[in-house]
Amino acid sequence: MTRRTWVRLDNASNIFLAARTDADPKVFRLSAETDHYVDPHLLQAALDTTFDRYPLYHAVLRRGVFWYYLQDSDLRPVVTAEDQYTCAPLYQSDRRNLLFRVVHHRRRIILEVFHALSDGTGALWFLTDLLTAYHRLRYPDPVRPAAGAREPLGSGTGPGLADPVAPVVPPGGDASAPTHALSGDSFRHYFLRRRQGSTATGSAFRREAAPATLTAAAGAPSSGAALRGTGARHSRPRTKVYRAAGTRTPDNRTRAVELTMPAQRVLELARAEGVSLTMYLIAVFFESLRRSSGGLGAARTLAASVPVNLRQFFPSTSARNFFATVRVDHTYGEGPDDVGSVSRQLDGQFRPKASPEALERKLRRFIRFERMSVLRILPRPLKDLILKLVNGGTNRGLSVAVSNLGRVSLPEPAASHVGRILFHVTAVRPQFCAISHAGLLTITFTSPFTETAHVRDFARMLTARGVDVTVAAARVTEDELAEGEP
Repeated sequence: MTRRTWVRLDNASNIFLAARTDADPKVFRLSAETDHYVDPHLLQAALDTTFDRYPLYHAVLRRGVFWYYLQDSDLRPVVTAEDQYTCAPLYQSDRRNLLFRVVHHRRRIILEVFHALSDGTGALWFLTDLLTAYHRLRYPDPVRPAAGAREPLGSGTGPGLADPVAPVVPPGGDASAPTHALSGDSFRHYFLRRRQGSTATGSAFRREAAPATLTAAAGAPSSGAALRGTGARHSRPRTKVYRAAGTRTPDNRTRAVELTMPAQRVLELARAEGVSLTMYLIAVFFESLRRSSGGLGAARTLAASVPVNLRQFFPSTSARNFFATVRVDHTYGEGPDDVGSVSRQLDGQFRPKASPEALERKLRRFIRFERMSVLRILPRPLKDLILKLVNGGTNRGLSVAVSNLGRVSLPEPAASHVGRILFHVTAVRPQFCAISHAGLLTITFTSPFTETAHVRDFARMLTARGVDVTVAAARVTEDELAEGEP
């Protein structure tokens, strides 16, 4: 009998299991557009090579009496043509299956991942290696950039919130890169017990630092009160938080709308306000929600959840989840409400909450809570219920979720043959995910509702500021689906 390697889920992954629903199965998608129709045979060969370097992605999810765990398997992934709606469920409790899929559609190579397996950064490493292997098979002769070619401009470092300092270069893309093992819980390594010479304490928080990831991101549920950001030291009465409502999509599929624009122009708008790109985009998002709602009504506060990539402060090559979330908000009617003023206020909230010291403090508190003796002996279904209730309470204090994976840098020959890279997640509320490559910033809005007025207003606001925006929307209603493929 073969002895299987297994590992308990990290604290973030446990929340994804408890919080998943039919409308939000906790799946996210990364996709890359090539300059040719995808060859499925070469893609399968590239996937076989990449898969062997990621033992983590061999895992299936199992349920124990007290916890969930990942277990090694002999399953192999098979490339398929896209035949399901975006981010269709991956984990099924009654089936033993891999927790990711690779599909292709015309010119797109698509990776979808169950968030309990990996976060956006880990998935981006996998996609980068997959794209590199595929393009090396398709173009065996080295491709050199043309003389005078410019470095692609992007939206941030990565998974980033701030101005670019360096592109995202995942630790992959060649045979010497590390394998990404099933083991390796960075939460336990850094935050389970007091460590001498803590990485966080020794890290200087730079203004250029760019904290944010997916996983989980934009769809990452907050880990409850213990993971909420440390707010300003003064307190003020809380106002009612605005929560968007709308018409649910017919079969719980996610409504996705893609916006594509030049990264440099949007970055200039953020720099003009002296803020990070993501805080600027959140301010525009808030204003678009206010306009599309007709003024918010009695709920004048808009609050956003922003995932923070912990690897920039606590070095880790694990592709497993390693992030925290930070909450920022703005109450309209209590001061300047223009986009620039709101973005500066949000930026001022975010930076101290996303410092390595603040992140370490709250993660240690959460892990101490998670490891309380009373909680450890509770059966898994009861733990799920508690986490679900905690997550639901946190969600009631949020209007939107946002995630920015930053600027991606691919090795050759992939860099010369890949244009846009796109990123989005399933949603329990309106949200957006951003990523950039080759000078193009893509912002994908997802929502459980059919309405898209807030996306229209978002695009109009950027267009009015000199940004050339193109829009593409997935069909979700019966009338739209009846129209067939464009």
